[in-house]
Amino acid sequence: MFHVYIYRFFKKIRRNIYLIYTRFIVWVKFKFNNVKVGRGMRSFGIPLVDVWIGSSFTIGDNFLMNNGKLFNAIGRQQSCCFIVQRNGVLKIGNNVGISDTAIVCYKSVTISDNVTIGGNVVIYDTDFHSLNKEHRQDWAVDMQNTKCAPVIIERDAFIGAHSTILKGVTIGEGAIVGAGSVVTKSIPKNEIWAGNPAKFIKSVVV
Repeated sequence: MFHVYIYRFFKKIRRNIYLIYTRFIVWVKFKFNNVKVGRGMRSFGIPLVDVWIGSSFTIGDNFLMNNGKLFNAIGRQQSCCFIVQRNGVLKIGNNVGISDTAIVCYKSVTISDNVTIGGNVVIYDTDFHSLNKEHRQDWAVDMQNTKCAPVIIERDAFIGAHSTILKGVTIGEGAIVGAGSVVTKSIPKNEIWAGNPAKFIKSVVV
């Protein structure tokens, strides 16, 4: 048993050293991408951050972020990804927690206070490509004809792991999205939706 304690001791030391390193790297990434961050941010692991000139990315107080297999080992894990294209506006409120989440913002993504987002959730406010096959043959034309629409996740919502939130969706206050769901249309407040595409399951007892 002694060797088990030795292993756990050195594992804890390695983890703590890595945390110090990663928090510095996260600070640098946010700083040089002009991300405005509130007080009390905690980051475990290093996210991918790509904020274009002319766009905006703000984070409120007490933001918690888990990245990768060391800090969210639930399968399919990756680092969090924040992609904010030119003129995009990404806003994350206070007391938000995310794990291995990918957010791609071409227009507008708003995550309100007290939202919890499970592992490997993806949030897209764009189709990425035109539905017209001729448009897709030319990159510039494809980009000009790609549809985008704001995504809004209202306060106290909970998004289950491995879910996909698509453009134009509003998830209402206190709503719950079941794990592995594909959300293609807006969800009223205090309702549980799940499935592909996500459908109403029942109301939340409040």
